[in-house]
Amino acid sequence: MIAIHQPNFLPYLGFFYKMLKADKFILLDNVQYTKGGFTNRNRIKTPAGEQWLTVPVLKSRLAKRICDVEIDEDQSWRKKHLKTFEMNYKKAPFYDEVMDQILRFVYKRDYRSLAPFNFALILEILSYCKKDVKIAIARNAFSYGLGVEHLIDLIKYYGESVYLSGPSGRGYLDENLFEREGIRIVYSDFKHPLYGQLWGSFVFNLSVIDALFMKGPDALEFD
Repeated sequence: MIAIHQPNFLPYLGFFYKMLKADKFILLDNVQYTKGGFTNRNRIKTPAGEQWLTVPVLKSRLAKRICDVEIDEDQSWRKKHLKTFEMNYKKAPFYDEVMDQILRFVYKRDYRSLAPFNFALILEILSYCKKDVKIAIARNAFSYGLGVEHLIDLIKYYGESVYLSGPSGRGYLDENLFEREGIRIVYSDFKHPLYGQLWGSFVFNLSVIDALFMKGPDALEFD
């Protein structure tokens, strides 16, 4: 079974759930970058409510593929992010551990492009949580297709016959098209786990970083 998803910035728990359910996971970096999506931003929790954390990108790259998007290093976003984590999660049980083993470790590297930066965060999170996942990069695979056809090309390239889709796939995937190619679609049954959060009532679908600060290496343990 194969799953495919854009390399989002510090993705939510459902991203990792799908990743861990699949035999192979493809980071879909050779599709159109979408402004306002989750590729370069995600939500954390603060005393004032939810807050977006954004990696600034060069505007000249907004019409490009994700793998071509460059980070705007003229902005002091790295220090801002690390300070934001400190301000809002300093009291979290695993704050020091997550900062040292994941965030400071990746943020100090000189990534100029968005995709490799996101890749590095995802890989370090998996390593910290002791999860072994077979990952491939979409741009390294052969595909002439666009949209859904691109997904089918990737699935066939890696020799898989079952595609694990997110729940939203029910609204746009043509199951007959997959069936004609000998591919069966399975939809993720992800149910967001509840865990202790800082700052009031529980907020769903935050960045994985919230669960990491609160649960440490158990953040990716699902029932």
